[in-house]
Amino acid sequence: MLLAPGTTSRRAEVRGRPDTVTAADALRAELAAKGYTGLRTVYTGEDGGETTGPWVLHVLELDPALYDGTLAPELATEIVPGRELLTSISARTDSLAAINGGYFVIGANDGTPGDLAGSSILEGNLVSEAVDGRTDLVLPRGSGEGADIAALSDTIAATSSDGATREVDGLNRKPGLIRGCGGDGGDLPTEEPKHDFTCTDASELILFTPIFGDRTEPGDGVEAVLDRSGRVTTLREGRGGPIPSDGSVLSGTGEAADWLRAHAKPGAKVHVKSNVSADGGRLPRGTGVVNGGPRLLRNGSPDITAYAEGFHWPENPEFYYRFGVRRNPRTLAGVTPGGNLFLVAVDGRQPGYSVGASFEESALIMQTLGAGVAVNLDGGGSTAMTIREQLVNSPSDPGNVERPIGDAVVILP
Repeated sequence: MLLAPGTTSRRAEVRGRPDTVTAADALRAELAAKGYTGLRTVYTGEDGGETTGPWVLHVLELDPALYDGTLAPELATEIVPGRELLTSISARTDSLAAINGGYFVIGANDGTPGDLAGSSILEGNLVSEAVDGRTDLVLPRGSGEGADIAALSDTIAATSSDGATREVDGLNRKPGLIRGCGGDGGDLPTEEPKHDFTCTDASELILFTPIFGDRTEPGDGVEAVLDRSGRVTTLREGRGGPIPSDGSVLSGTGEAADWLRAHAKPGAKVHVKSNVSADGGRLPRGTGVVNGGPRLLRNGSPDITAYAEGFHWPENPEFYYRFGVRRNPRTLAGVTPGGNLFLVAVDGRQPGYSVGASFEESALIMQTLGAGVAVNLDGGGSTAMTIREQLVNSPSDPGNVERPIGDAVVILP
């Protein structure tokens, strides 16, 4: 029954169901013209229930025994800040093929735009800290041999020549804002992973390396400039100064700023050491990592670790429904028992063309392809795949245009 315009109600229901999205949108417009507000159309094929699809998948399979090129993560814009279209990354790297990578920060209110919201390791160099315990794509240097899906955690510490040690909270990002949470050192409201959420910490020590660009994030605090050997060349009040091309900067806020004043005076040496584990083991030298989550397959069977990896918000059960139960565009990665790597783009949010996939359906897709382990990467409007410089999938953002992303997996000659 429809209620008259101006009548207070939580829901107005229309008897019957339009057969097409076009008909539903027309009915919504008709009701809006009569004064009803808060209207939306829901395509039931995307709603998590039974559907006949359709589904459109784009699959890359890489066999290390036949491929002698290089498979690697690639940072958008070649520095942390900023984002880049996958077609641009493909052209810049002259890739044979590419797919979008991990989660990243979009708006400045959540940190440094372009910062990877989770692990990022390029040629063995840690670029962004882990969302501890979250499943990622691990790519040893070379042709893809040894590619794996693993849960990553890390610890990073700064030790001064006077013997004082302090935890380093993060790398190459705005202090105080932790996208995806899953860190250490008193982050609020949680140190557990929490997807699409930004935790805060008023006292952070952040390491900036040249991969961040020319200057650190500006703001109040203290910065210690380190040369290549770790010797403090300058201790400056205020953040936002130059990053030496052959050194680094430790940027501190709150209590961490006090630690720098006390233990990182000019002439002192500060050694920064990081330890990264993958499923509790060490990573091979030169490894690359693209962040993701949740895990989809383990030992060839569905094993969706969405709750443990922060894709469920206890205070808002709808979050998991929207992210994991509803069908969305997906980017997936999996490895077969024989070592072949699958990279998959599932188009979605396009009724009549492709509905997308839930987490459960994503796991079944990778199982059907023959993967033994698999992970969900960043999806939604970020899902994109290229062959050479040509975009081959249909992105879900309005107009089917590409979304600038934070990183990619590139397959190079």
